[in-house]
Amino acid sequence: MMRSVVINPFFDWHNDRAPRIPYSETVIYEAHVKGFTQQHPGIPEDLRGTYGAIAHPAAIEHLQRLGVTAIELMPVHQFVQDHTLEQKGLSNYWGYNTIGFFAPHNAYSGSGQRGEQVAEFKGMVRTLHESGIEVILDVVYNHTAEGNHLGPTLSFRGIDNAAYYRLMDGDPRYYMDYTGTGNSFNVRQPHSLQLIMDSLRYWITEMHVDGFRFDLASALARELHDVDRLSAFFDLVHQDPIVSQVKLIAEPWDIGDGGYQVGNFPSLWTEWNGKYRDTVRDFWRGEPATLGEFSARLTGSSDLYEHSGRRPVASINFVTAHDGFTLNDLVSYNEKHNEANGEDNNDGESHNRSWNCGVEGPTDDPDILALRAQQRRNFLATLFLSQGVPMLVYGDELGRTQQGNNNGYCQDNELTWIDWSAVDEDLVDFTAKLVELRRTHPTFRRRRFFDGRPVRRGEGEPRPDIAWLTPSGEVMTQEDWGSGFGKSVAVFLNGLGIGGTDTRGERITDDSFLLCFNAHDDSIDFTLPPTEYAANWQVVVDTSLAKHDETVFGAGATMALSGRSLVVLKETA
Repeated sequence: MMRSVVINPFFDWHNDRAPRIPYSETVIYEAHVKGFTQQHPGIPEDLRGTYGAIAHPAAIEHLQRLGVTAIELMPVHQFVQDHTLEQKGLSNYWGYNTIGFFAPHNAYSGSGQRGEQVAEFKGMVRTLHESGIEVILDVVYNHTAEGNHLGPTLSFRGIDNAAYYRLMDGDPRYYMDYTGTGNSFNVRQPHSLQLIMDSLRYWITEMHVDGFRFDLASALARELHDVDRLSAFFDLVHQDPIVSQVKLIAEPWDIGDGGYQVGNFPSLWTEWNGKYRDTVRDFWRGEPATLGEFSARLTGSSDLYEHSGRRPVASINFVTAHDGFTLNDLVSYNEKHNEANGEDNNDGESHNRSWNCGVEGPTDDPDILALRAQQRRNFLATLFLSQGVPMLVYGDELGRTQQGNNNGYCQDNELTWIDWSAVDEDLVDFTAKLVELRRTHPTFRRRRFFDGRPVRRGEGEPRPDIAWLTPSGEVMTQEDWGSGFGKSVAVFLNGLGIGGTDTRGERITDDSFLLCFNAHDDSIDFTLPPTEYAANWQVVVDTSLAKHDETVFGAGATMALSGRSLVVLKETA
């Protein structure tokens, strides 16, 4: 039986202030309250798996070591368990089964469940803010835990079924289902919209959160049937003086017809860029004819966002997320292995764009293990050096595996919890190094799209703000882009062509960089560009871990790039 409780609204926020980190400086860490902390040896056992655990110094120390600026928590609104899962001995781990839009989930409270969870949540937010970390919530307003016509009556169905849910035209016994959960929240109804807006304002004003990631956001824009970017929901958000000021991230799809809406959300919104994920995966597994789209994704996806007046930060870039393979499994499995979910391996995505590097699953082969490690570094380097906002899912920096399960929604156990006893420290250090490189160099976090125009400099001929080069050091031609078999490319990023001013009103400038990508199996010689780009270069990242010993490469020099590797060079004197 669901019950409510009256809470004491008083909480000492001290001098809490929202960090208000610009999108261009944001690095998101998607995490599960329990999965991130349940097995952390530095957190007291009675605190693990709770809001208090997220605020524990051991957890914050890890976030700060990585350099992330925002933690995106998987659903923390009150949710309920699914009877079907409980019959199988499983449970709703992810939490996309909301029933209370104003309550922190009680099971994540270590201080009590009679309202104490509210103060504990606030304490978590306050501590994270003190550490310079924003809190973004993954919110589920597109459906509720009441399911289809056979589901339980817990709240909305008993109050006003037709007002809160989309019912089938001509047969209101049944529900429209754009979400795959049995029902869809009725965003055409004023009181339903008011409920959503009141909830959003509550979490901002009372709980001090810094933004939201909207699950299956396309479903919130369906006024009739089609997804409408001019829907009432977007109007209300844009006009609201509170909600419009926080980070708004859309998962820009649902399962209905026309639901895939990447690139089509209005201004103010950023989006999980599913096309970025797919393209980067295809490139590094060696799929042909990916160079052109790979270049678009690396540079902020202007083809998706520029037409609506948005900027590169509209693209939330990710290679993996909670839904799908972990990064470790992405390079270790060709097929999903979801047998533990009790659905005969029929659940979860079958087309994962993954590559196991030669053997399915665990192996002792040192060559395959080395290649998998290098592929993980390739994905991470690409992610953090792309224009846009990078998002890392919890545990990917540690080498976390789910043993090939790409749909851990019902696995509240060691399969989905981080195993802190098996941390890949070298990978953590590599990830932190990439985040620091991004933080200290605005070349990798531009606020405007590249335009290819020449940029004035002190001496010599102007250089473009970006140039794409063949391995021979020549500018890419249309024929090169259309070759279909090319898997290697270099890109010059001009540190004098960033544009814009900093907080002091001074022009933003930076070092210039050259990124060399080789998705071929074999090593390839790259010829560095002529002196008009830079006189000398020095390697700052090499995913093959080749030793360069601070070697300085002159213009026109030849550098061997290992098979399936990425090298980043910085202009030097």
